[in-house]
This record gives sequence, structure tokens and C-alpha cells, in this order.
Amino acid sequence: MFSEKIIGNLQRSSWIRAMFEEGARLAAIHGADKVYDFSLGNPFDEPPREVMAAMQKYVSGEIKGVHRYMSNAGFPEVRAKIAQALQQESGVELTAEHVVMTVGAAGGLNVVLKSLLNPGEEVLIFAPYFMEYNFYVDNHGGKVVIVPPDTSTFEPDLQALEKLITPKTKALIINTPNNPTGVVYSEDTLKKIAQILTAKEEELGTTIYVLSDQPYAEIIFDNLKMPNLLAIFKNGIIVNSFSKSLGLAGERIGYIAVSSKIKDVEVLINALSFCNRTLGFVNAPALFQKVVGDALEAKVNIEDYQRKRDYLYENLTKLGFSVVKPQGAFYFFPKALIPDDIEFVRRAVKYNILLVPGSGFSCPGYFRLSYCVSMDTIVNSIPAFEQLVKEFKA
Repeated sequence: MFSEKIIGNLQRSSWIRAMFEEGARLAAIHGADKVYDFSLGNPFDEPPREVMAAMQKYVSGEIKGVHRYMSNAGFPEVRAKIAQALQQESGVELTAEHVVMTVGAAGGLNVVLKSLLNPGEEVLIFAPYFMEYNFYVDNHGGKVVIVPPDTSTFEPDLQALEKLITPKTKALIINTPNNPTGVVYSEDTLKKIAQILTAKEEELGTTIYVLSDQPYAEIIFDNLKMPNLLAIFKNGIIVNSFSKSLGLAGERIGYIAVSSKIKDVEVLINALSFCNRTLGFVNAPALFQKVVGDALEAKVNIEDYQRKRDYLYENLTKLGFSVVKPQGAFYFFPKALIPDDIEFVRRAVKYNILLVPGSGFSCPGYFRLSYCVSMDTIVNSIPAFEQLVKEFKA
């Protein structure tokens, strides 16, 4: 009766959402303050004051035409602001025409993949990774090829990447700062990836596009700097959202920015606008295009995230967890205390701790902990983690 493909996909759908729903169930039983829900990357703090001020400005009714249709690519003046900011960062010439406003990064990735993929073409993804990528690629007839992880650092395994590139390789998705590890790929690593791709393109006579999914690009710690992907990859396409950088996850607002160096870039730009429309998005939410256009320089409280990271890192390692210290985003990806990460996460639920198994990110044996929660939740969870650890050391 229903789509067999979708029914099958339900069986392997998001662990993240499953644990989030479990958290809501437990909170109704025990009270929210006694449930330690680290499942969902759902920003806890309210958006910055610049965002709130812009919202008030545009909903006042004094500025007309905010809520009408516009070009499928979005308001030109907002796209121009984003292009100018990216040009300053990258040194790559960009105009409003190189930017398409989207319904979040998820919508943006689907628009890009719809515009690029022919049936059976391959998209390389570094594990661990956000598992929704599987469905996005499949939506448009592509095939995911997983590059296995180097779990000692969670930087990309470059030898594995080189071996997996074939004549069918159409794109590589890069996610840095990474969900779920919080690792920021170094500029040296990214330049080596670019060298590998260039050599393979020349060898195979193909073009490989690099899709940089970077909603965490503004959440980086320890004075690290996020390398600009457009400056490194000739065939670079940035897909970004303001869900994390401005705390607007529920507003679904983001953008695509394509390098002006891409061959036949005008055709790609037209394809992106066409797919934005025909996938049913039509255009990104008008109100929030205006809002983010006025708040591009606003920042969430990075110091607060770093304080939470440092507190958790100190306590988790003290309890015996092995984990690469995150450099950005708001996730930890520790090694589970038993090889079966799914069983480990299930047993954590006994202590009202909600985690996501690493198997949900194509990296079994680990688990993800999202610390975009209140500091009280983090502090109060430590005794529960202590009890969980005792169970495995008994």
C-alpha cells in the first residue's frame, strides 16, 4: 500500500530522533530536571539579541513586502551580503548570483545533490557522519561510499579516500567541525584532499565536487580558525545554515554558495534555483532571510560552549572514557565501555542518560553526547554517569 522503500528506510531511520522521543517520555515520568538528554543537537540558548531585534523590526509591519514571493534563489540583497562575507574570507570572487537561500542545510544539500547527480553516481563521505546524508543521496539516485575513519584522531583517512575514488565519483561531502566528533579538519588535511581530488580528476577525466556541510563553522574553540573551503577547492560548494550559529534550528534557514571557479557555474546556479522550486521548497522562509541578512555578524555564546566542553571533558576522562577532545561544534564522541555501543546506550537509559550510539554515525563502538544543554543538566548528570560506569566495572 505504501512505498516499500520508505517503509524499509523506517527500520534504519535516525537514532537521534528515537532517543529524543525517549527523552520526552522519561521527562514526563521523572521530571525534566531528572533526565539528562544529550541526544539532539538542539541549541539551548535563545538566539543573539541582534537576531531578536531584527525579528521585531520585520514583524512590526512597517516594512512592506517581507512576506511575499521573491526569486527562487532568495532576496538579492541578502544573498549579496553573504557573498561579500564569503569573498572576504576566501579571496574567491563571489556575487549574489553565487548564493541561493535554502530551507536549512538539509534542504540545501538536497538541492545540490538533485542538481549534480545522475543515477548511480557516487558520493564519498568520511565516517563518522550525520546519517541523514544516506537518505539525501538516495533521494536523488546516488550511491553513498563510506570512507572508514581513523579513530585515533578522527581526521580523514586520506589513503582510504584515494582508493575509493572511481569514475563514478561525483562528489565528496565534508563536514567540519564534524558531527559527531567535534573535530575541525586541519588546513593541511584539506589541502591534501584537494591534491588527491585534482590528481584523480586528471587521471579519470572527471569532475569531483566538494560539498562543505558547515553549520558549526562559527562554533570553534581554543583560538582555532576554520579553513575556508572555497579557497581550497576549485569545485567547492558551501552548504550552511543558521541553525547552530544563530540558534535558529526551528526556523529552517540556510544557503548554498558555489565557487565562481566551477566550470559552467551559470548552469549550476540555474539548476540550483530550479531544484529549490521543484523540490517543493519554492524559496527559503522570507522573514528569516531578512533576519539573518541583518545579523550575519552576530554570534552565539562560544565561551559558554567551551566552558561546557571543558567541564565534560575533565569529568568524562576522569571516569575513564576515552575521547578525542572536540575542537568545535557541541558534541563528544567517546568510546563506549563495551564493544556493543547500542547496548551501552540502552543501559545508559536506566540512569536517565540519553545518548546516541556510534552505529548511528557509521562508527560502531562509540557514542555521541550533545552538550548544547543547560549547565545544570551537565553538572547534575555526572553522578548518573558515575553509576553507569560502576555497572561496567563491577
